[in-house]
Amino acid sequence: MISGINQLSMTRNFLSYALAAVLITLLLLLAGCTSSSSPAAPAAGSVPDKTYIVGIDGQYQPFSYIDASGTAQGFDVDAMRWIAERKGLKVTFQATAWDGIIPALQAKKIDLIYAGMTITPERAEQVNFTAPYWEVNQDVVARTDSPLTLDDVRAGKAIIGTQSGCTAAIWIDKNLIATGKMPQGNLRLYDNTPLAVDDLTSGRVDAVMYDDLVLKDIIANKSVKKIGNIETKEEFGVAVRKSDPELLATINDGLVQLKADPYWQELIVKYKMK
Repeated sequence: MISGINQLSMTRNFLSYALAAVLITLLLLLAGCTSSSSPAAPAAGSVPDKTYIVGIDGQYQPFSYIDASGTAQGFDVDAMRWIAERKGLKVTFQATAWDGIIPALQAKKIDLIYAGMTITPERAEQVNFTAPYWEVNQDVVARTDSPLTLDDVRAGKAIIGTQSGCTAAIWIDKNLIATGKMPQGNLRLYDNTPLAVDDLTSGRVDAVMYDDLVLKDIIANKSVKKIGNIETKEEFGVAVRKSDPELLATINDGLVQLKADPYWQELIVKYKMK
């Protein structure tokens, strides 16, 4: 009777050990499956592997423009390509209407704006900007045979054309229209500045105001003269969504590297920036 009880006890112990061994094996297998199927966490500060759509102004030479073959070119475009190569980013460029470029960024139709965008408090409420990379002022031009002076323009005694949504339009609204020097109707807004210059040469407007480097390129070989410069000291920055701090840090670091590289001076010479 005692030996039978011992035999039964030994059998139960064996079964308990066997069951425990099976449970441990199953747990180890499950742990192995879980660890192998979980994706590795991205490195801190890394930018996800994707193609970034860079919004540009398609008629903003020498900063950005679309050439006859449909390819994006310009100072800003080449700079972005250099940064993308150094940072391992894939980028493509998309010409976007200037007065809709920030809404396009916010709607995620584009991922950043690298197209001579002036950093302003109003825009900084909507997007984040990199550190400034360039500075411009506003040129004012008139027809070659026009007696118009810069003082006339500052006094609101001219019909002025410029691009919709640009800082020239903002300056005119703040300094001439809001002060009562010029009626609202004397500000003519266009989809792009070449159209404004066309109306200038046709006599539909008296003057055009726009970013100095860009306007200089637009009026080349036209019956138009520069009558003055308004010093605004606008600083250009690259704009990204406020929800993309990693991309902002990547572009900021890329700009620092670019400006320290000889290629920066090559770009300045290539596009006659100074």
